[in-house]
Amino acid sequence: MLKLYFFPGACSLSALIALHEAELKYEAVVANIRTGKLADGSDYRAINPLGYVPYLALEDGDGLHECAVILQYIADHAPEKNLAPPAGTTPRYHLQEVLNFTATELHKGFGALFNPTITDEARAQTKVALTGRLNHIENLLDSKTWIMGEHFTIADAYLFVACRWCQFMSIELSSLPNITAWMERVAARPAVKAALDVEAAVKL
Repeated sequence: MLKLYFFPGACSLSALIALHEAELKYEAVVANIRTGKLADGSDYRAINPLGYVPYLALEDGDGLHECAVILQYIADHAPEKNLAPPAGTTPRYHLQEVLNFTATELHKGFGALFNPTITDEARAQTKVALTGRLNHIENLLDSKTWIMGEHFTIADAYLFVACRWCQFMSIELSSLPNITAWMERVAARPAVKAALDVEAAVKL
């Protein structure tokens, strides 16, 4: 069985969403990225030397530790769910564009805001930069139900997690109606609710 190491509030929520959308069997394991410990007190870095989440332990003993890669692994193991276009097709490369944009332009940008030592000036500059990136997503969503078109994909899952961080960082989305409506659609999906329930059950 797959084993997903996650932490509430982190980008690992996207992997939880993808696993529920794919209806793949998995075990959820809390990896406390603040302490570096698992529930039994053991060192998480003994499993994932990078120390962050998500980390997906595979059934053959191998493992994956980059969010965008983990999401594609999940999608490719449930092709009937249409969570990603087939590998090698142009739509797949467009999906990877969105995944990479989310990882490098949004996720990494938000990461700076989670740094408690960031200066007020740097915080303000980062928020301006993130708003510009969000405007790109707003345009991509124009006349679309989901970020890739008619099908919910892993790109929606990852992007949803990044956009959720706006509420915690006081980044206003009211001027971005496409994103606002899209987020409501994503949040209403049963798999998303199930993934959030997994996070909510964690007692830290």
